[in-house]
This record gives sequence, C-alpha cells and structure tokens, in this order.
Amino acid sequence: MAYKRALLKISGEQLAGVSGGIDTDFVSWLASEVKAAVTKTPCQLVIMVGAGNIVRGATTAGHGIKRVTADHMGMLGTLINALAVTDVFESQGIRTRCLSNVFANQISEAFSHRLAEKHLEKGRVVVLAGGSGRPFVTTDTAAVALALETDCDVVLKSTKVDGVYNKDPNHHDDATRFETLDYQSAVEDSNIKIMDKAAIGLAMEQNMPVIVFRLDQAEPGNITKVLAGEAVGTKIS
Repeated sequence: MAYKRALLKISGEQLAGVSGGIDTDFVSWLASEVKAAVTKTPCQLVIMVGAGNIVRGATTAGHGIKRVTADHMGMLGTLINALAVTDVFESQGIRTRCLSNVFANQISEAFSHRLAEKHLEKGRVVVLAGGSGRPFVTTDTAAVALALETDCDVVLKSTKVDGVYNKDPNHHDDATRFETLDYQSAVEDSNIKIMDKAAIGLAMEQNMPVIVFRLDQAEPGNITKVLAGEAVGTKIS
C-alpha cells in the first residue's frame, strides 16, 4: 500500500559529519533521495530532525545546567539542523518550508497543523524543528505526536541499520531482524532500543504504524520504496 502522507524522522547522528556538526554531503544526498521519492510517488512528506550531532538534552544536563535548560538547548539544535536541511533542499529544487515549535519567527515559521497542511497541499516538503516544544519529550515521541497532528499515515524512522533486531546487530552476529513486529512486543522487549518506549506507546495507543529502515548512501532508493508501499526494514503495527 502506497502512503499519501508520511513523517520521516532523521536523527542528528545521521546528519553528523566525521567531526560532528552537519555533514552537507549527506544532506545533499538526502535531498536527492527525497526529490526522487516525492517525484516518483504521490506522497506528501514531513521531515522531523533530531539534534544529537549538536547537543543532547539528557546527557548535557548536570554541572549546573538544569534538565529543562538542556532540553531547550536540544530544541535549538534541531532548529539549526532544520535550517540547514531546508536550504540544501531548496538549492536542489525541492520546495521546502521550515516550521518550528520553538518561537523563532525571524528565521522560521511557527508550527501549526493548519499551516503545515497548507504547505503540504501545495506540494512542499515540511521540515519540523523544535521537537514537541516541551522538555522531557524526545524527538522520537515528538515525531509520532506530530505525525498524528499533521494527519500522516505512517512514521518512518530512519537508522543506520536495516530494521529492528532481537539484539544489537553491531555486537551480536546471531542477531535476527524482524520483518514485522507488534507494538506490545516492541514496548515490552528491553532489547529493542531503536525507538524510545514512549514513542512506541503513543503509536500503539493511536494505531500509527512505524517503519524502521536503513537510510544511508550505501543503500539508495529506500525512501521511495517505503513510500510506494514496498516491504523495507521493519514495520511495527
């Protein structure tokens, strides 16, 4: 089944260069992948970016920095990433708009589901910054919440591995990949850490499918395949 509207979650780690920051070569490749996907499929696309390449709230907190402040720093990090993604996409001819849940009207539009809807209906890719706009909420959970708010059919969680495994495939040669996985198993299995449990719990509560798939230059075309309804990665539903 092809999807009509999807939210693609991209982590800060995927956007990171070798020495941190933003890898513009990767973002340029991502733009080409997104351009192909929205050209070859009728799907409207929302993209949410993380900020792990710049600052991570949970690990920044301490030594005098409050957790709330650290999470606010993380939200600003997502805005930096979103601005970069928006510019690179625009430079490749993809009509793109950056919407933020952090008030930054000089550099981005304030998010509302009505504004996002208008941009999507006009064929624009919407890049979301600021997560949910609230502390103590990961961008994974924000991705599910914003997918629901923007009336998406599916959440696409991009990673550096090709799906969800019963144990970490980077450390266990006998790890087995799931083609499909039910929400309850994904929540209860402590070995499954590809997405935080609150995000999966919200997806389960609202019956929002989540597809975990590989997104890197070694395996091009996956965004198009997923949006077209092909079996790629692991579907949690």
